[in-house]
Amino acid sequence: MKRTYYFYIPILLAVLLASCNKTPTIENNMLDSGMLSYAIPDSLHKHLVSEYIPSPTPVQKNTPVIIAAHGYTATTFEWDELRTYANKKGTFYVSQVLLGGHGTSYTDFKQATWEDWQSSIKDEYKKLSDLGYTKIYLAGSSTGAPLIINMIKNGYFNAYTLPKGIFLVDPIIVSSNKTLTMVGLLGPVLGYTTVTLATGEQGHWYVYRPQETLKQLMNLINTTRLDLEKGITLPAGTYLKVYKSQKDDVADPVSAFLIYKGMKTSTGAKVDVELENSSFHVFTRLAGRDNVTPDEVALQQKVFAEMEAKMNQ
Repeated sequence: MKRTYYFYIPILLAVLLASCNKTPTIENNMLDSGMLSYAIPDSLHKHLVSEYIPSPTPVQKNTPVIIAAHGYTATTFEWDELRTYANKKGTFYVSQVLLGGHGTSYTDFKQATWEDWQSSIKDEYKKLSDLGYTKIYLAGSSTGAPLIINMIKNGYFNAYTLPKGIFLVDPIIVSSNKTLTMVGLLGPVLGYTTVTLATGEQGHWYVYRPQETLKQLMNLINTTRLDLEKGITLPAGTYLKVYKSQKDDVADPVSAFLIYKGMKTSTGAKVDVELENSSFHVFTRLAGRDNVTPDEVALQQKVFAEMEAKMNQ
């Protein structure tokens, strides 16, 4: 077995070295260029409840608001469809945070730590709590999930209005891409990796992934996994549910099991976990994807409806 393992290492290195360079060639139509920024004031005003409802009425203060945190390399685009659903229903608000270092430029992304990514979630939560919103929820997709779990573990919410509920979609605690674990060794050599985006995804995700950010991602998910092994208790009265795609080439489905095993409510109850018949990572985002089936649309709408029902119990 050892011979077989070592035999493949040179092949893996050759493939990775052939597909990556230290200095990417960034075109102006890429989000990486800095020409397409999600961080301009108009965009922030559009996506953050604290910005577009800064003086809530008593009715608005008691309307559920869900802070939606996207994943690694993504933008607020990842939760646009939940916002569309909420606008149609008129029963809750969606506040789409842009993770720190995201949605601006390759340079900003390269320099940001995972704590920087998390900072925008913290900032919006504090603002909503200070403004008097009483029914605050969170949704985290992919990397947004461990960022939220870390906030729970560190007791962040104890200083503010406690969250009513948390929804995690395809959380990444264990990566499906096992070569990610080698980023510490290979990162300085590779410089960055590249992803291929569908036509409808271009301009909404970074194309290039600096090795520095891959290390940050590994640090985050490794830290979260260790915290889950020790056990994490939710704030009093906070509900949590995990929705996990069964076929996910980004987040290993075992991630859901680790959350189920490692988290509990304040009363000691297990959290809810539901495995979904989907092969999409972050199946709640269908816009921009190729080959979306009616079943995927039905699943997305089912999950949105369940989240709405929970927030309006």
